[in-house]
Amino acid sequence: MLASRPYGTLYIGVTNGLVHRVEQHRDGLGSRFTARYKVHRLVWFEDFGDVEEAIQREKTMKEWPRQWKINLIERGNPHWIDLYPELPGAGLFTGNRAR
Repeated sequence: MLASRPYGTLYIGVTNGLVHRVEQHRDGLGSRFTARYKVHRLVWFEDFGDVEEAIQREKTMKEWPRQWKINLIERGNPHWIDLYPELPGAGLFTGNRAR
C-alpha cells in the first residue's frame, strides 16, 4: 500500500516485483493516479507465494472502509515510515539508470 503522506491518499496494488513497481510509481510511470496525487510512500506490504491469493487480498482490501486500511498500516507501521529503503535492492536501479 502506498500513501501520499500519513493519513493521505492511499493506493493498493499487486505486483510480482515490489522494488521495481515502487520505483515506477516514484518516477511517475506507475499509474496516472499515483502520479497525480503524489502517492509514493510505501507504508504496508504483504508477501504471497500464490498470485491468486494476492489478487484476492487486493480486491478485498479495496472494498474495506478507509479506516480499516489506516488501522492495518498503523498496527505494523505506526509512524507511516517509508518502507521502501528497507527493501533488498531498493534504490539500485530506476528505469535504465543506476543510482
